[in-house]
Amino acid sequence: MFPLKDTVMGASTFFASALPHDVCGSNGLPLTPNSIKILGRFQILKTITHPRLCQYVDITRGKHERLVVAAEHCEKSLEDLLRERKPVSSSRILCIAYEVLQGLQYMNKHGMVHRALSPCNILLDRKGHVKLAKFGLYHMTAQGVDVDFPIGYPSYLAPEVIAQGIGKPSDHTQCEKPLPSGPKSDLWSLGVILFELCMGRKLFQSLEIAERLKFILMLGCVDDIITVLAEEHGCLDVIKDLSENTIALLKKCLTFQPSKRQVLKELLHDSLFSEISSLYPPFHKPAGLFSSSPRCANLTLPEDISQLCKDEDNDYLAERSIEEVYYLWCLAGGDLEKELVNKEIIRSKPPVCTLPNFLLEDGESFGQGRDRSSLLDDTTVTLSLCQLRNRLKDVGGEAFYPLLEDDQPALPHSNSSNELSAAATLPLIIRERDTEYQLNRIVLFDRLLKAYPYKKNQIWKEARVDIPPLLRGITWAALLGVEGAIEAKYDAIDKDTPIPTDRQIEVDIPRCHQYDELLSSPEGHAKFRRVLKAWVVSHPNLVYWQGLDSLCAPFLYLNFNNEALAYACMSAFIPKYLYNFFLKDNSHVIQEYLTVFSQMIAFHDPELSNHLNEIGFIPDLYAIPWFLTMFTHVFPLHKIFHLWDTLLLGNSSFPFCIGVAILQQLRDRLLANGFNECILLFSDLP
Repeated sequence: MFPLKDTVMGASTFFASALPHDVCGSNGLPLTPNSIKILGRFQILKTITHPRLCQYVDITRGKHERLVVAAEHCEKSLEDLLRERKPVSSSRILCIAYEVLQGLQYMNKHGMVHRALSPCNILLDRKGHVKLAKFGLYHMTAQGVDVDFPIGYPSYLAPEVIAQGIGKPSDHTQCEKPLPSGPKSDLWSLGVILFELCMGRKLFQSLEIAERLKFILMLGCVDDIITVLAEEHGCLDVIKDLSENTIALLKKCLTFQPSKRQVLKELLHDSLFSEISSLYPPFHKPAGLFSSSPRCANLTLPEDISQLCKDEDNDYLAERSIEEVYYLWCLAGGDLEKELVNKEIIRSKPPVCTLPNFLLEDGESFGQGRDRSSLLDDTTVTLSLCQLRNRLKDVGGEAFYPLLEDDQPALPHSNSSNELSAAATLPLIIRERDTEYQLNRIVLFDRLLKAYPYKKNQIWKEARVDIPPLLRGITWAALLGVEGAIEAKYDAIDKDTPIPTDRQIEVDIPRCHQYDELLSSPEGHAKFRRVLKAWVVSHPNLVYWQGLDSLCAPFLYLNFNNEALAYACMSAFIPKYLYNFFLKDNSHVIQEYLTVFSQMIAFHDPELSNHLNEIGFIPDLYAIPWFLTMFTHVFPLHKIFHLWDTLLLGNSSFPFCIGVAILQQLRDRLLANGFNECILLFSDLP
């Protein structure tokens, strides 16, 4: 993700449409709430980074299907230019158009359409460059199917969108969807916005919504849309003063027939922009940690190297990624819903006010006004960083740029300052909630991981202290020794051809950690299916055993937007800790494992071992799911993360120690009970 720099973070909210409680899906299970579906689709938006797009950061679910979205935000927008009621110069129009087209083209490259393009959603950063906001709303809501409000603004909707209408499936069990809008609909919206900027005023303000839509459809009957719009709004004299390039651009955008409207990519390379295109170097997404291309391939340095060291305001926090700043903001007490409540975007309504004033016997009610809370509130609330900055006021600049020395002190000391080394002795749960401590750990791990695999030993040493939750997924990959072009290897695996294991995978996925919102989403199920199938197909000498889905869950959760990394971690984990456990006949392997476990219990606690043997409560009855899934079938994910942080630092025998530790925690209860009580005790774990 990009650094925060000159932008801020903002929060907005909307409601997903509620599903009926008495309807089940085709599989007989309750329907997945629309808010869960939206949450799953949202995740991919966090990976779409471009200078012309506002970076999405997080989404949270609230009560009654409420969703709150956190994203990059800018205080100014094209709406502010229109409020000045002054025509914008032709050169500025071309620059704005080119930058918007850059953002739209990058979205289209990822299979997305904005559909809600309007002056208030085209933001301007402090340097005056464009950033498109709310570009993911159409995608995350399944083209508007999962919400009760229309996506888009009447004045800016393309004619083909208006002609199609907004229809929603009446049967929630069906997958009917309206035909999605294409990239060319955004081009029309851009044309209307550019026309408004040329005129210095908004269009259709004197018309009701129905009349606006009718007028837009009537434009199909005229030859020159630009002239008709200008005549309707008394701006013919302004049109005559526009440059030829600006007029040509407006005509290309405001072409009524979509088939005749120019393609975005072609328009971006049109001769209209020949004078300004050289001002915008092509964007190259930074290479990832496990990419086949060098990470410094597209690194550019200023001609004057001293500019890199120029430090004007010492705002080191703004140099960190938006994702990191948001994570620290949450640790410092930030709460998205609270921010929206303070700005009265979220308002509580007494239950008595939701009752109808007059109710007939047939259930029809009268007197209650329409509840507008289900409609889209376009307001974005800026998230204040004052509390976070106050928490970090004593953190010096050197903490943001730690030195990575080779002569490290003995474990378990950290690279951090003496105070932070002392903090490392505090309980883990306190360290993970300490803002200053997490900042130092995140900065340190970020630098170490960027030097992976060269700094692999230091990553290992620091992981013995603790692993920052924000970087846990990629740190686990480093500890497992994942390297190389994992994306190409994963893409080469056939995940589409049906195999005999498909049916068992389909049965297991809906039962795997379904208390988690992310993994229970349809998007999560699809990713589960692909990663599990990829592992089965790429390991023909092994078979799918029940429990493999639970084993996959931690890796998929931490790398939800990187299936290749989840697959690579899982493929490295199983040979190390579950060697031969997934053979077709694994009975002798498991029996040998359980025998060793029994001997360890007898060695560490003879009294407990004798008692369990006397009542016949042998490891075969309770320990197989422990070791076959490395405890993921037993404990919830948040406990597994801490458990595996330690597990990944040990060798293949370490799971025995974890098993003995669990029995030690339950020792008194096990010694005091018989066979039946012990069975019940273990069935209720954790």
